Amino acid sequence: MNGVKDSEFVLRSMSHKIEELSHFYPCVLLTGARQVGKSTLLRHMLPEKMRYLTLDDYQLAAVAKGDPMGFLDAYEAPLCIDEVQHAPELFRAIKMKVDADRRPGMYWLTGSQRFHMMKGVSDSLAGRIGIVDLYSLSQQELRGNDMAVGFEPANPRESVSEASLCGIRELYERIWLGGYPEVVRHPDMWGDFFRDYVQTYLERDVRSLSQVGDLGAFSKLMRSAAMRTGQQLVYSDLARDAGVSPKTAAMWVSILQASGILELLEPYHVNTTKRLAKTPKLYFCDTGLCCWLAGWHSAELVMESPFSGAILETWVYGQLMRRYANAGMRPTISYYRDLDGAEIDFVLESNGGVYPLEVKRTAAPTESDLRWCRKLPVAAWAELKPATVFCTAEMPRPMLHGAFGFPISGL
Repeated sequence: MNGVKDSEFVLRSMSHKIEELSHFYPCVLLTGARQVGKSTLLRHMLPEKMRYLTLDDYQLAAVAKGDPMGFLDAYEAPLCIDEVQHAPELFRAIKMKVDADRRPGMYWLTGSQRFHMMKGVSDSLAGRIGIVDLYSLSQQELRGNDMAVGFEPANPRESVSEASLCGIRELYERIWLGGYPEVVRHPDMWGDFFRDYVQTYLERDVRSLSQVGDLGAFSKLMRSAAMRTGQQLVYSDLARDAGVSPKTAAMWVSILQASGILELLEPYHVNTTKRLAKTPKLYFCDTGLCCWLAGWHSAELVMESPFSGAILETWVYGQLMRRYANAGMRPTISYYRDLDGAEIDFVLESNGGVYPLEVKRTAAPTESDLRWCRKLPVAAWAELKPATVFCTAEMPRPMLHGAFGFPISGL
């Protein structure tokens, strides 16, 4: 299994967006799960006169909490503050500094606990801060293409990265490994990394929340959620597995969502003014972590398991979201399912077009794979566009009626 050398820094697509925001906003906030590379990215980008501090240093955090304005007086802008959620008192002090001397690029901030952080940001720094989310490494970043643009549904052929095309076995190796930088550098430590990662997450992030009193039950819920990635979210199922109430399960899922572990995908509705959302689907943000939690400890076992379709769909969702996020965008994406059994994995809305996207574990997608795509209802102001089928082919495959077979490995 191939990784990158320990000394190598993987260029991150997000760096271009951070530079752009830093020339416009006084503050830039980079959020994301622990260990996705936020600190490493900003330290490699640090302007010549900008100082770097981390509030993982308990003494620094204590000073920042106790005297936030004094802290900012002692460490003048331009300043990069890592893990700023440890001292949310800083946000109001930063607002005062910014309002007194509004210059672009004064403060770079990172945080991995959005549930502690975002209220302070929205209350104090609205209009003064650019916010971007960093995922673990994408396929394109791992292959040295830090300039990869977002997926273009109107012309999917131009979005295929032919340099990263591969067969299904290598594809599942990539899926199983995931994108956390330390795992990519040390693939042989896959199991050790995720064991320690989950333990640290539970001890440092989850334990600090008063509403989580049973870490063992929370861990069971994480594993139950991992085994249900790509499926509709049923809180009663997670609650039963964890031995908690559905209300508690819903609260804990929101914690996993806020800390960048998983995301929820809402259902598609034609009438967007009355989005009577039914049940969202659940997707883990990193497939390596998802496989470890679900108990699949080799790529070959995953590929041959009943889990293979769900994790493939999860991978496609994650790579799509990375390509948009790294360009500073959040796509309008949902899934479609009706009471008659019609189902489309993803529905992407862009520039008045509605694009059905299917994920199929096949190297030769057929017209039957698109049977629901041409029947997708759309609003009067929108236009139903040709479908894209993400498949395991090793080359792009044009299909009838303008549809396109997109190799998953080329995302």
